[in-house]
Amino acid sequence: MRIHLIAIGGSAMHNLAIALQKNGHEVSGSDDEIFEPSRSRLQSYGLLPEQFGWYPEKINPSLDVIILGMHARIDNPELLRAQELGLKIYSYPEYLYEHSKNKKRVVIGGSHGKTTITAMVMHVLKQAGMDFDYLVGSKIKNFEVMVRLSDSAPVMIFEGDEYLSSPLDRRPKFHWYHPHVALLSGIAWDHINVFPTFENYKEQFSEFIRLIEKDGVLIYSEDDEVLREVVEQNQRSDLKIQGYGAAPHHIEDGVTWLDNGQSVPLKVFGRHNLMNLNGARLLCHAIGISDNVFYNAIESFEGTANRLELIEKNERFSLFKDFAHAPSKVKATISAVKEQYPDRELVACLELHTFSSLNKAFLDQYRSSFDDAAKGCVYYNPHTVEMKKLEEIDPEDIRKAFGKEDLEVFTDSDGMIRWLAGQGPGKKVFLMMSSGNFNGIEFSELTRHLLGNTV
Repeated sequence: MRIHLIAIGGSAMHNLAIALQKNGHEVSGSDDEIFEPSRSRLQSYGLLPEQFGWYPEKINPSLDVIILGMHARIDNPELLRAQELGLKIYSYPEYLYEHSKNKKRVVIGGSHGKTTITAMVMHVLKQAGMDFDYLVGSKIKNFEVMVRLSDSAPVMIFEGDEYLSSPLDRRPKFHWYHPHVALLSGIAWDHINVFPTFENYKEQFSEFIRLIEKDGVLIYSEDDEVLREVVEQNQRSDLKIQGYGAAPHHIEDGVTWLDNGQSVPLKVFGRHNLMNLNGARLLCHAIGISDNVFYNAIESFEGTANRLELIEKNERFSLFKDFAHAPSKVKATISAVKEQYPDRELVACLELHTFSSLNKAFLDQYRSSFDDAAKGCVYYNPHTVEMKKLEEIDPEDIRKAFGKEDLEVFTDSDGMIRWLAGQGPGKKVFLMMSSGNFNGIEFSELTRHLLGNTV
């Protein structure tokens, strides 16, 4: 088929474009701006548009399918032309559902942990030799792309995002997938620009449960009180429901060991990851993978990009970066590092970058999230606040919301780096958390500054 992607440069969209090309389709696309790593990856596959912008003349009756990305506006010239010609227009989750209609669909959803759980499942299935298609929200080691589509795979694994499908389709993406096997990792309010109240946000997960196929399986985190309540309110006689907690484990010399009758050393750590691991085990079991195969495979799982990713370490110093940005993720990540390195001073740094995190009405959700950090700082860029058309934030608003009087707040990344580098000698672990990039800081340069002041 001839397929054109409007807003091809998005994280999911550019991976979908590559997957479609690999599956034998003729693929084209447009976007008004494309950033790294999407730009280089599209270029390497010959899919980078020759010119950036919207060109309605690209849209003609010879196209079989239009796939519309969330980044495109509802008045996009190419979209208007496609509507005028009566072409078939899909959101990308709708297209993936159409592709997987005759496959067993496995969907991992939740406010936090879904990328890691999806990656764990993919790692185990690959080790087990199972043929499967997939959609995952991060680059995974030993997987070339973040989307795989084939005609042969009997199973498709989805990371189920609750954000909107497209400018034309305002339902959450994971409502499209109608899973046979589903996992929910937890519910913590996010995407305030789309779901203005917590009740409205919770309802999206209730609807997700209602959309699980008849005689399906629902696996959920029993530790999450809100999720427990949602599951109890949406009981179905035709669903097999299984709860899970953290896998039994112990920590020895900075290594987490899984206790499952035999000790298995892990390359990941933190209670939230032990929760993720146990959920992944139950999900794999539901699609035919034995516990023994799971445990043998999970030992070599190294995590996902930007999730507690170790940048540098020596005997007195460690630097991690993490994608954590929502309050529940920030708290879980800080707690995980504190538990893993109890004898080191933990210095935690968070960038407020998303619409929700920069919204004054949402800031209180971060209260107590830094409690396990010895020292902490928050960075935000006032220009980002302005670009998102949000009310101006004062550093004191952030200190009050976080409930940490000694919290340092920076609006320039150079000041933040100077503060981090000035923490002095001693055994320390630094944790940098952001869904952005701290205004483009180079972690190699940050490492050099920190190493020079901790030895």
